[in-house]
Amino acid sequence: MSDHAAGTGTGTGTGTDADTDTDADTNTDEATGTFVAHRNLLFTVAYEMLGSAADAEDVLQETWLRWVKVDLGQVQDRRAYLVRITTRQSLNRLRTMTRRKESYVGPWLPEPLLTAPDVAEDVELAESVSMALMLVLETLAPTERAVFVLREVFGVGYDEIAAAVDKNPATVRQIAHRARLHVDARRPRAAVSARATRAALESFQRAVDTGDLQGFLDVLAPDVVLLTDGGGIKQAAVRPIVGADKAARFIIGTAERNPAELTSALTVVNGNPGLLMRLDGELDGVLAVRVEDGRITGLYFVRNPEKLTRVESETPLTLH
Repeated sequence: MSDHAAGTGTGTGTGTDADTDTDADTNTDEATGTFVAHRNLLFTVAYEMLGSAADAEDVLQETWLRWVKVDLGQVQDRRAYLVRITTRQSLNRLRTMTRRKESYVGPWLPEPLLTAPDVAEDVELAESVSMALMLVLETLAPTERAVFVLREVFGVGYDEIAAAVDKNPATVRQIAHRARLHVDARRPRAAVSARATRAALESFQRAVDTGDLQGFLDVLAPDVVLLTDGGGIKQAAVRPIVGADKAARFIIGTAERNPAELTSALTVVNGNPGLLMRLDGELDGVLAVRVEDGRITGLYFVRNPEKLTRVESETPLTLH
């Protein structure tokens, strides 16, 4: 990870080059240890700001390249400093992604992650990375999203956020208040237990397996919204499908037109129950849901193969 190359020395016998190399090696070793210790946190920060694991990994690489050049002796709080670098790099990436999304074919959904049981057990973390909330965060402007994530999810102080987003603390407070109101108006009204989500998914599974329209109507809310993300690579609806009957008929029709055998398996996606969908045993997509009052109000089906690289092995996430 280090770009450091050992000095060749001049043969003068002064030892200056050797001392410099030793100091540089020590700084790099310390930098590496600190970075590795906080890597999962930094990835979580970047992912929640970007909704893309691939872009989050790029941000971490950019963060490392800047971090290894920092004089650690001048850093009082290394964790905070790393979060600040990650935030700035994420903001830069967010602005690039905004332009990329404008030319994206069909709805853009966050990249799903297979997550470990400890993520699901941490209610606050599981909600913050849920597909439903990540989609709400997509409606925020880049700086609003960064401020909301740092303040509401990670509990970062206003002064530190101000340093990360290049605003004064008073402005950051205003942005945080505005972002919170925006998110609260759009997020699920109440937290739903994993058990309730799993029960709704099992009912949905049975309806998929049987092709029973009434089975779909029983589990889907009347105003359910189905979003399918194929990225122009896999077949998907280019617009949201609204309403239980339309969503159910779309799912049934898609299954009937496909000669391959469709199977599904319960898993944990972004800290919440989800389904891995396979066609003739090959991974075809990931389904996440939003559940309210026992019924599914949001269906999020990611088929774009470029977004399915993180559902075969667990991605560690943390708020600390």
